[in-house]
Amino acid sequence: MKDFLFLFRMNGAPGGSPDEMQAMTKRWMDWIGGIAAQNKLTDRGNRLFPSGKVVKPGNIITDGPYSEIKETIGGYTIVKADSLEEATEMAKGCPGLSVGGSVEVREIQAM
Repeated sequence: MKDFLFLFRMNGAPGGSPDEMQAMTKRWMDWIGGIAAQNKLTDRGNRLFPSGKVVKPGNIITDGPYSEIKETIGGYTIVKADSLEEATEMAKGCPGLSVGGSVEVREIQAM
């Protein structure tokens, strides 16, 4: 099996009532739990803070990501799958898709 990175992208800040946010959290936990139950979860990953820094050649450091960019990276997870196609099928269950988000699926290249 190979490792694949799920990179969760979202449009804008998450919102909703406390009950809606709790229901969405449960959907995420159930989805991740289902992957773990198949013994295909390598790293549950984490959410990411919306702010950070960008380091560019020449030691140029800027703030980022920028607020004018609507799409932000919200977090990541690492899973095991036999192929990119299998990993992509797993990603189709991501709860973030129901609120306009997306999942980038990338194979992790072993060094």
